[in-house]
Amino acid sequence: MENFLRYVDAGLYTDGAFHRSVRLDNQPQSPVKIEVIQAGIAAEKRGFAPIALERTRTTGLKHVNGTISMARSGPDSATSDFFFCIGDQTELDFGGKRNPDGQGFAAFGLTLRGLDVIRKIQQQAVQGQTLRPPIRIRSIRRVEAP
Repeated sequence: MENFLRYVDAGLYTDGAFHRSVRLDNQPQSPVKIEVIQAGIAAEKRGFAPIALERTRTTGLKHVNGTISMARSGPDSATSDFFFCIGDQTELDFGGKRNPDGQGFAAFGLTLRGLDVIRKIQQQAVQGQTLRPPIRIRSIRRVEAP
């Protein structure tokens, strides 16, 4: 969560985009299917160094419907991209088979409102898994809890 908030506080998600929609019908090569939407900072912005992977085995968090988590390619490689789970995605937890290393992804939050928006983004036009066009992020900012 600290990594995500560092990007939020620096304003780096402003003008970023949701750029990927992974659906059951657009991952024919993967034996382990998931459903997520992924976003990140604008290509011209420079992010921070990668962070250490916060494994769900350690945090106790799970990739359930509406979870927000950090995208990564390998352990300790997450930077600015994040994703929302659509439905429960247990294969993204530690020991899951979506990533061959079995280390899972760093879940750090849960959507309380707006799941309908997440689903709407997921259903937009794609080329492969790439949203066409990407959906621009106007801004992401912290707000006080009610």
